[in-house]
Order: sequence, then C-alpha cells, then structure tokens
Amino acid sequence: MNWQRANIQAAATYLRERISAGATDAKTKAVYEGLLDVLDPSRRMTRQQRELADSAKAAATVKAARERRARSDRRGGDRRKADVGSPTGVDRRSSRDRRSGRDRRSP
Repeated sequence: MNWQRANIQAAATYLRERISAGATDAKTKAVYEGLLDVLDPSRRMTRQQRELADSAKAAATVKAARERRARSDRRGGDRRKADVGSPTGVDRRSSRDRRSGRDRRSP
C-alpha cells in the first residue's frame, strides 16, 4: 500500500467518524464520497451511471407531463365547430358592413 492511498483512507475514515458523530452538512458528505471515489474508480462510474439514469427518468416524466398538458390545452377546435354567436350577445357589425357581394376595394 502506498502512502497516498493510506492518507486518503485515513481522511475517509476521519470523515466517516465525523458523519456518524452528527456532522450532517452536505460539504462533509461530498468530500467523503469524493475520497471514496478516488479509492475505487469503479464506484465513481457506478454513481455517475445511476445519476444519469435518474436524470433521464426525471426528464421522461417531465416530457410526459408536458405532453398531457399540451393535449388538454387543445380545445380550440371544439369551440370553432359550434356557432355560439357573439360573446356580448349583440353583433357589432351592421348589415351594411357585411359583405354583400359587391367589391368594396374600389371607390
């Protein structure tokens, strides 16, 4: 065992003792996890794959929710099919403003 590995293990042991004694801050846990990742590179790869899988699952959940929301917002077609008339109940255009067949573009 080389001196670098021994020092990393000693630091990880110290942090483990601090965490078990009640040091629950995120920085202590992150440093402890980082030291363990240095000691065992396969552990780091496993952690990264797990995080990527979790983020992909979360992204799929967000996408599905977004699709459901988009489908529920597509109500415009139903309103256009039914002739409900003017929202105020009174048509604001008089009969002379409506198109009567003659071309209104030329004077």
